[in-house]
Parts: sequence; structure tokens; C-alpha cells
Amino acid sequence: MKIGDLAAATATQVETIRFYEREGLLPAPARTASNYRSYDGTHVERLSFIRKCRSLDMALDEVRALLRLKDAPRDGCGEVNLLLDEHIAHVAQRIAELTALKHELVGLRTRCDGPNAGADCQILKELSEGPASAKRPEDAKLHLGGTHGVSASRSTGRG
Repeated sequence: MKIGDLAAATATQVETIRFYEREGLLPAPARTASNYRSYDGTHVERLSFIRKCRSLDMALDEVRALLRLKDAPRDGCGEVNLLLDEHIAHVAQRIAELTALKHELVGLRTRCDGPNAGADCQILKELSEGPASAKRPEDAKLHLGGTHGVSASRSTGRG
């Protein structure tokens, strides 16, 4: 099948497929005599796996590690469990951060009791006072570099 067929079969944009190929997540397909990419069922299955992982908010390094483990079916699934446990912890941390952010925003919104002139707006005044008290996501020490933020040495060890 051509790239457009693979895109349709997996509900994936063509550019996304090419990106996954460049990232090494999806193997390069064979080429036809006229130099078109020629995909098969293994590409559909692998791309579906990648898409499912991404829908669970997994970073590319996590997907790469899971694919490596999937490609070694005789190995135990202990590493898979560990990776998923770490991802669950990351999601729990993000939920806590987002909950704190919501509380901060609700508190900020209560500073304004109605339409006031901009000069009298308590929300604008508070926003002008400096850094927020709640921890921002960009300050958090999350589990993967790039997408979620940890040191490169840790994410490199994952594949």
C-alpha cells in the first residue's frame, strides 16, 4: 500500500508517518520501481501501536522503549511494567499540578467582582505583582527530557 493508504488505514496524517520514519519508530518501507513507498500489514500494526501509545500521552522515548521491548518478545515484561508505572506517576503528578493551577486561577478570578476599569482590575494588579505562588509545570521535575522534562541521561537509558 502507498503512504496515503497507510494514512487512511490508521487515521494518521502523511507527515506524521514520515516523522515517525525519521524518528526510527516506523521502519522505512520498501520502494516500488517508481520509487513510491510500499507499506504492508506490519507497518499498519506498528503505526497503530505507536498511535495508541501517543494517545496515552507517552513521549517518543517511551514509545521507542516499548517498541524495543515489543520487538524482543522472549524477554520478560518487567521493563514494560516499570515504564508504565513511571508514566502513571507522571500522569498523577500532572493532575496534581493542573489541580493546583485550577485553584490558583479560581482564586485569581474571585478578585474581580464585576466589570471595572482596567486601572481598577484586581486580576490585572495581581498578575502584575510577580511570580505566582503555585508551582508551574515548567518548573516541575518530570520524567522524560524534551516532552516531560528529566535529565538526558535518564531518558537515554530508556532507549
